[in-house]
Amino acid sequence: MTKRSFKRILLKIGGESMLGKRNFGIDPNAAQNVAKNIKSIYAKNTQIAIVIGGGNIFRGVAGAKAGIDRATADYMGMLATVMNGLALQDAIEKMGVPTRLQSALDMPAVAESFIRRRAIRHMEKGRVIILVAGTGVPYVTTDTGASLHALELGCDVLMKATKVNGIFDKDPIKYPKARRYKTINFKDAIILDEVQVMDTTALAMSSENNMPIMIFKLFEKDNLQKAVMGEDIGTYVGNDVKTILTKE
Repeated sequence: MTKRSFKRILLKIGGESMLGKRNFGIDPNAAQNVAKNIKSIYAKNTQIAIVIGGGNIFRGVAGAKAGIDRATADYMGMLATVMNGLALQDAIEKMGVPTRLQSALDMPAVAESFIRRRAIRHMEKGRVIILVAGTGVPYVTTDTGASLHALELGCDVLMKATKVNGIFDKDPIKYPKARRYKTINFKDAIILDEVQVMDTTALAMSSENNMPIMIFKLFEKDNLQKAVMGEDIGTYVGNDVKTILTKE
């Protein structure tokens, strides 16, 4: 893969990144750890937009399966992302990095309303923007919301930070000898059963609009910095690459 570097990124972080050693909720130490990773690339003059999930507090899909009306459950999940966004904003600003929290749901007491041109201007002025409440409508995952925001903000890449270092041919947690995809074409990412790290709608939207995706492990040392510099970590998904499995 040709080495790429990225000036403006959309970073998708799962709510689980805020758990730390807890089973539920927000661990301030975990939030600080995420903030350190953000600061490391901010220091390299990267323009950063962040979409954070809410799975550490409430998942809309899980709530719907438990009997809650799907739309209601999804709105509850959106509110969970607002809580995570506030915690992450606090952690990042304590490290001296200016931020703006923007919400797809109107809640002026805690966040700006999401306005595309305002969000772009914040990034141009050197502020990290944290986007919460998904798209503001139910039946849409935060992955799809991240893909949508990456496109409308003119980002160079959508980066998804996960618990594993990329896309594998088998579950790497269950199968230690699972092989990592170094690169994977969008067509294969959509049709292959083992690609479950991002939902099909998000992949299709990114493919149709030629938005590359990088998937990697956030808490691996310097991984975020390496990803921004386009180094060979995790898995790169694009229309312009071949599907290649690593040999390990």
